[in-house]
Amino acid sequence: MKFHHDDTEEEIGPDSGSGFGGPGFGGLLRSLFSKIPWGEQVSHEESLVVPSPAGRAINIYNANGKTRVLGEDRDDIEIRVHKSVRADCKDLATKLLDSIRIQNSATTEILDIEVQIPRKCSRHAVAHVEILVPRDTKVSLTSTNGKMCLEGLERAVHARSSNGPVLIRNVVGDIDVTTANAKVKCSDTEGHLRARSSNGKIEVECHCGSLDASTSNGIIRASIDQLDTAGVSLTTTNGRIVLDLPEKTDADIDIRVENGHIRNDLELMDQTRENDGRVRGRIGVGGTPISLRTSNGTVSLR
Repeated sequence: MKFHHDDTEEEIGPDSGSGFGGPGFGGLLRSLFSKIPWGEQVSHEESLVVPSPAGRAINIYNANGKTRVLGEDRDDIEIRVHKSVRADCKDLATKLLDSIRIQNSATTEILDIEVQIPRKCSRHAVAHVEILVPRDTKVSLTSTNGKMCLEGLERAVHARSSNGPVLIRNVVGDIDVTTANAKVKCSDTEGHLRARSSNGKIEVECHCGSLDASTSNGIIRASIDQLDTAGVSLTTTNGRIVLDLPEKTDADIDIRVENGHIRNDLELMDQTRENDGRVRGRIGVGGTPISLRTSNGTVSLR
């Protein structure tokens, strides 16, 4: 691997001689910056190409930084990492940077990839990772802090983020995605899609298949191009729900709103309305279950 350290620094100009005595304003700035324990930054990029495992499956863990997994027409796996560290001096920053490593171990079926950031520099270190894989790779991705993006894949995807948005697009296969405090967006997907956010918006565009989405505080917007027999379940505690269905739909509708309104642009057959804010009915001949729930917000069915 080739390492390159970026030694670019921001320079502070010479003392201006403020006329009040002492080192001047420039000296004062240098004195202040010298007391910042993360005043120096170094970074470098590295890449690694490894064979794809026989099982066409990878597990990825990146503690702090953006992670992107891209499916391509290829047979091997390329790992690209951009690492950056701040410290109180350049020598220390360089040593800390070198301690951030790519750890990979392969069995005959699965490749495990972990970006290891030592605890001593975890607060001021970041590693952005891009991994290029064959399209038919099964991907499991975990991140503590950082945006995740997965695209161009044709197998199951499993994504977990403690604190960061998740973007999934152009994926054919079952999807299971969870983030704690951020947005989930999926577009041009096909299969069973399960999305969870404890405190963030969920957006699903141009999905073919079944959908199970839930968030504690946030809007859920979903457009379905083709329904699966497993149906749709959308639940939020505080937020709106907007669901766009295909033009020709056969489904059993079950909507409940505790504090809010129901806006329905579709014709519901055998409609019933209960005192607890629950509305049920049938579109077409019925059959596919669609459940929409919000405690505080509006439900729009279109």
